Amino acid sequence: MTNPSPIWILVLDDEPVMLEIIRSMLSNLGFTDVTTCESGRQALDRLDGQGGDPDLILLDLNMPGMDGVEFLRKLVERHYAGSVILASGEDEQILQSAEALVRAHGITALGHLQKPVQPDALAALIEKWRPGMRHGARGAAKIYTVDEVRRAIANHELVNVYQPKVGVATGNVVGVETLVRWRHPGNGIVYPDQFIGVAEEHGLIDRLTQLVIGEALAQARLWLDAGLALHVAVNVSMDNLTSLNFPDLVSEQAAKAGVAAPELVLEITESRLMPKLVTVLDVLTRLRLKRFRLSIDDFGTGHSSLAQLRDIPFDELKIDRGFVHGASRNEKKRAICDASLGLARQLGISVVAEGVEDQDDWNFLRNEGCDFAQGYYIAKPMPGAELPAWIENWATRFRAGI
Repeated sequence: MTNPSPIWILVLDDEPVMLEIIRSMLSNLGFTDVTTCESGRQALDRLDGQGGDPDLILLDLNMPGMDGVEFLRKLVERHYAGSVILASGEDEQILQSAEALVRAHGITALGHLQKPVQPDALAALIEKWRPGMRHGARGAAKIYTVDEVRRAIANHELVNVYQPKVGVATGNVVGVETLVRWRHPGNGIVYPDQFIGVAEEHGLIDRLTQLVIGEALAQARLWLDAGLALHVAVNVSMDNLTSLNFPDLVSEQAAKAGVAAPELVLEITESRLMPKLVTVLDVLTRLRLKRFRLSIDDFGTGHSSLAQLRDIPFDELKIDRGFVHGASRNEKKRAICDASLGLARQLGISVVAEGVEDQDDWNFLRNEGCDFAQGYYIAKPMPGAELPAWIENWATRFRAGI
């Protein structure tokens, strides 16, 4: 492994022998700017004395005086903007929980290592480090004002991109998920987390959703005319479902575009608690009566998954990416995926796995018999015009074993 740029690494471990072993490993990998400390207090004093923070911290969890979890709190207080690798003799479940805690604090976690630390495993995690992580990981995304969002809608600055969904067994491209982007005249591409909440809070979400659905249906019609019959999925805000006329508006849009109702899938994120339950059930039931398809998105991340599956006529379940990526190497994720797949089969609904990011994820889903998949390993979201060429390339990849 090469060391293309100087990285300051702090190693915190209460065992002096382990400190020397890791220092030697790092030296062999080409990293010489290394600080070692035997306690959290010593590490904090050293950082105060040097007037800055390291790019990367290798952190032991179980230490006397101040354990690794307590040290993480101190890093948060310091607004630490670097990365962390956890190293511990604790079991895998504790390490996974601690890694999740690092990320919950807003600190970049490159992964975790079981002791005794192996040089190859250490090198693989450090390889993930990038200079931009130091400041980019904690940079707050700009949230736009209601007037800016209103102008974006009025000026038609919102555009759709589409991420393919493919059959896991066959490789057939069956549909796409529609993802909205804001092509800001000054700031470039703006992602939904920076403006959707504003639209919901200020009563703009109905207009925004209608624009997204309209453009998605128009694109679906273009694909149909080109011989591509694809389901088009659109994310729907829970606020849309409190408008009793929503099913009629969607039906009118589909008829205008010349797209049959079953070709439109409305994805509902179940992690949001449902306001006005009676109204929501009214709207969703009428959508199904009109033959639009309903998908429960991000399944497993909310508080009422089973109740919603009981009460709402979903015909698709999407397993959240947090349970899919790495499931082949993680017993808990694997168990959750297995349970979700089994539940869907018993209910007679199809399953889409999100977050397929590598060959291991794909192989796992094939072995489990999952219906459909999407994720960066398959394709990133793309403009509608690029999809036909991508489908040809995907067919070649699939025939070659991906």
